[in-house]
Amino acid sequence: MIYLKTDEEIELMYQANQLVGQTLGELAKHIAPGVTTLQLDKIAEEFIRDHGATPAFLGYNGFPGSLCTSINDQVVHGIPSSKAILTEGDIVSIDCGTFLNGFVGDSAYTFCAGEVSPEVKDLLKTTKESLYVGIQNAVEGRRIGDISNAVQVYCESKGYSVVRELVGHGIGKHMHEEPEVPNYGRRGYGSLLRSGMCICIEPMINLGKRNVVFESDGWTVRTKDRKCSAHFEHCIAIRPDGPQILSSFKFIEENLGSNAI
Repeated sequence: MIYLKTDEEIELMYQANQLVGQTLGELAKHIAPGVTTLQLDKIAEEFIRDHGATPAFLGYNGFPGSLCTSINDQVVHGIPSSKAILTEGDIVSIDCGTFLNGFVGDSAYTFCAGEVSPEVKDLLKTTKESLYVGIQNAVEGRRIGDISNAVQVYCESKGYSVVRELVGHGIGKHMHEEPEVPNYGRRGYGSLLRSGMCICIEPMINLGKRNVVFESDGWTVRTKDRKCSAHFEHCIAIRPDGPQILSSFKFIEENLGSNAI
């Protein structure tokens, strides 16, 4: 069942999502070669709690971290670890969630550790662009498939592949609500977009083929061909006058400066 949010509830969701953006912005100051993903996780948890919220991912279905930290060929759900050390030229996709005032915030950004190859940087740029292409199609009266198809067509036209096994989702008082929001599909299909719907659009795009492998830790998903994958995510609300982005990359990009994607 799709739960439509009131204006007041959307404002609370905005606050939860802005805190996610601020947390990712704080992490942007620390991402560099030599840093472990566990260090980043501790920074995030402390920042979230200091701002009166709790990490939405920590303990969710048993997940052991406050962040999902996925390096290079890891698509999503990488577990923070003291053994996962960023090296020069790595990329790391960081997915972060907060629980504040009864609602969940959720957003993701793929960062560069040092100088990244032009080929990988182009992947990140296209993935981020496809997110906004999808958002442009998140209009009242259209359907989920319009968002999905827009992301797919944009990325495949650039020579990249779209992960099929993992999708975006509705969001609100719970992390995952209906409807699912795939990054592939047909226009005119799927749930009708109605004012008050809140969804997470999150392209997961591979440099190589779309096939993925689920690792034995029960969480980490990586590309089968071991080529890099990128992940960007915004939480949005469907509004009568167009989509409202509830999350933010502003705090991230202020701290990254010229290194922002």
